[in-house]
Amino acid sequence: MGKVYPEGISGRLKTFILDQPVYFTATAPLDPDGHVNVSPKGHAGSFAVLDEWTVAYLDWTGSGAETHAHLRENGRITLMWTAFSGPPTVVRLHGRGETIRPDDARWPGLAEHFADADQPGIRAIVVVHVTRVSDSCGFSIPFMDYVGERPLLRSYWDGKSPDDVEAYMAKKNRDSIDGLPALPAAQDCPAAG
Repeated sequence: MGKVYPEGISGRLKTFILDQPVYFTATAPLDPDGHVNVSPKGHAGSFAVLDEWTVAYLDWTGSGAETHAHLRENGRITLMWTAFSGPPTVVRLHGRGETIRPDDARWPGLAEHFADADQPGIRAIVVVHVTRVSDSCGFSIPFMDYVGERPLLRSYWDGKSPDDVEAYMAKKNRDSIDGLPALPAAQDCPAAG
């Protein structure tokens, strides 16, 4: 039976979330004909519970920027974890998210939660202001063994310069597949202050 947690993220829920090697983010545009997006997330140490109602994750540069476009347009986001081992559990955090780029004054305070925040290829930290915390059974979720992390994304960005990353983002991350503005290129941003 599912339960809503009015006290937010604490105790066993916090432990469960931080112990999972993978989770999913879901966002959608306001346009009913737009594409709903679900993205898998991973990499040890890339997720942090900041307090009972705030979480954040490191966002590596990738081939799309749907989450950022949707957050920019309407802020709605859901994060979901499921147990692939142990008791059958699904945890969902519903909330409002925002993209924090390295030129944002809040970056240094958030970056201290992540050992990899200064690595090549990190394009943002996504902060989620949680409005609803719930769990439910995961009776239909199969057992799966965690073998390890894939090093491919990290190794792809190793040795790339900040200019290389910005050029990639300008080409691949400016707009969503529905044409919504996603991540502005560095030259489009006001100077950090």
